[in-house]
Amino acid sequence: LLKANTADIQVSPGGVGVPSPQIQRVVLATTRTYMNESGVPVRNLLGNLKTRPDHLVVIHDELDLDVGRMRVKFGGGDNGHNGLKSIRAMNGGGDYFRVRLGIGRPPGRQEVTDWVLTNFSASEKDTVAQMVMRGADAVESLIVQGLDATQSHFNN
Repeated sequence: LLKANTADIQVSPGGVGVPSPQIQRVVLATTRTYMNESGVPVRNLLGNLKTRPDHLVVIHDELDLDVGRMRVKFGGGDNGHNGLKSIRAMNGGGDYFRVRLGIGRPPGRQEVTDWVLTNFSASEKDTVAQMVMRGADAVESLIVQGLDATQSHFNN
């Protein structure tokens, strides 16, 4: 079983769904598992699509970036992120693209598990909404323009 919700879209230099000779098929997916079991649906999806992890873009929350900050990169460790740990274990490593969306570290002595499940404050909601939109734009840029151009434009 796939254990993910998927949608097919087409992306070209003109944008999502804009006809072009350079149009590329992209499969968007959200897992239907707990975050720490993300590797299973990712493995199943890659298998069904007959593609490699280096064609995968994972969008995830990042404690080491302040709220609103974003970084795009290829490869790396899991940095204690259980979802990335699962993807790494099930897919033979960390060689895939990541769009890291900053959520910041918990204040004081608050547990990380409690922090990541807490809603954003009212004052953070606009910043988070803008970051999510920029994250979507960064994925589109990765597909069309590649990593270097995307990092130059989106890493803040």
